[in-house]
Amino acid sequence: MKDVMIYKGYVGSVHYNDEDQVFYGKLAFIRSLVSYEGTDVQSLRHAFEEAVDDYLALCQEQGKTPEKPFKGSFNIRVGNDLHRRAALYAEQHNINLNKLIIEALEKYLTA
Repeated sequence: MKDVMIYKGYVGSVHYNDEDQVFYGKLAFIRSLVSYEGTDVQSLRHAFEEAVDDYLALCQEQGKTPEKPFKGSFNIRVGNDLHRRAALYAEQHNINLNKLIIEALEKYLTA
């Protein structure tokens, strides 16, 4: 993947600010704001991993469950017509709408 780092299941963005000559990023796909920065690739990577570890430690100290980036479910808005067509297709093929969406995503993402 381009412009991201992954550690312990958390995804972090990678950006560069030329004016400040610093690399920076934040954890993606969670609501909590967890950011990090470094002056080179190695220090950015270290800061990212440290930020994840600090976030997990803070959650544990506060007795909170850490947010997970991917829960396995999400809501989508597809519009009335696409929703109707998908539901009819699923019904005609004797599968539920969830199974249809999973199969469509798998097919699209492996193509």
